[in-house]
Amino acid sequence: MAKSANTPSVLSMMTALVKLPSVSSTLPSCDMGNIRVIEQLATWLEPLGFSIHIQPIAGHKDKANLIATLGSGSGGLVLAGHTDTVPFNESLWNSDPFTLTELDNKLYGLGSTDMKGFFAIAIEALKPFLDQTLKAPLIILATADEESSMDGARSLVQSDLSGARYAVVGEPTGLKPMRAHKGIVMKGITIKGRSGHSSNPLLGNNALDAMHEVMTGLMQLRQELAQKYQHPGFSIPTPTMNFGCIHGGDNPNRICGQCELHFDIRTTPGMNNEELDTLIQNILSPVAERRAINIGLRALMPGLAAYEEPANSEIVTLVEQLTGQAAGTVAFATEAPFFQQLGMQTIVMGPGSIDQAHQPDEFMALDQIQPTIDVLQQMIKRFCVN
Repeated sequence: MAKSANTPSVLSMMTALVKLPSVSSTLPSCDMGNIRVIEQLATWLEPLGFSIHIQPIAGHKDKANLIATLGSGSGGLVLAGHTDTVPFNESLWNSDPFTLTELDNKLYGLGSTDMKGFFAIAIEALKPFLDQTLKAPLIILATADEESSMDGARSLVQSDLSGARYAVVGEPTGLKPMRAHKGIVMKGITIKGRSGHSSNPLLGNNALDAMHEVMTGLMQLRQELAQKYQHPGFSIPTPTMNFGCIHGGDNPNRICGQCELHFDIRTTPGMNNEELDTLIQNILSPVAERRAINIGLRALMPGLAAYEEPANSEIVTLVEQLTGQAAGTVAFATEAPFFQQLGMQTIVMGPGSIDQAHQPDEFMALDQIQPTIDVLQQMIKRFCVN
């Protein structure tokens, strides 16, 4: 009997994965573990001959990565994705978010396209190769916390992935290959002044006044970054800086004693995220000194580097041939930079549309499944068999 004989169907696997809640969030009240999804994938893959390694994520209860390896040796192909989903508002859904519901040739459910469905499709794609001798390993990698901290991908090291040379990050791109995306840093600036009666400004030190100067400097930096860094592959070719929220003061007749600004910068390939701290601090320090006020800068999340795979790399050339589409770019961030840092040629490509992700009534179109299986099977043949 073939090893795949007792493996569930694609739809059965998708149903089981969607059924298991695995929300990750920066809000502790919404955050939960992904271990049940990891264990379910391991239950399917181990009988197929995969070597199973469940890697706990330090500092996170009930969170883990799965590294499932078929075959041995160096090189090979990683089919990677995240097992967590974003938080959701059930009242806005027209169906149960945790029940895979088929309607009008669409599969509705939380994580159906972003991105639990990719694992079911990947397992279906590898079935024909289970009784073959692989020249290089095939690795199914399932990570934790991509939607919040990306701590799962951050915890990986090269030895975890058997020296694999190629990686597919199966984020929803409509099966169009994507070879670049922007990076992101999120920063918080806190200014602590001194409150007092507004009738006499000398009684205090206004944090809002200081923040006005800081924001003016940041807007100037935004223009300078846009002039210095440009990448024609993106619809918005320059880095962006967004002021997301600001909080300060408590009453119009009191001098503002404290003000806080949260903002993000989306970086283009070739930029160094660490250098941004120096550029920002060069704005803050003179304001702090001139106004004799305390200004603090902190990261709101670990930064993510921009990602770009060379247009002439082997994996880009192959997926362009297989899909008949030129590789493009996406605006959203993925785990791709971490695989590149581990020495792998990396492409972002998967079934479903990002337009359905992070939305009520998330769905994957049924007609995305078989084409994805076909492409993945050709990639497995190229990198693990032939």
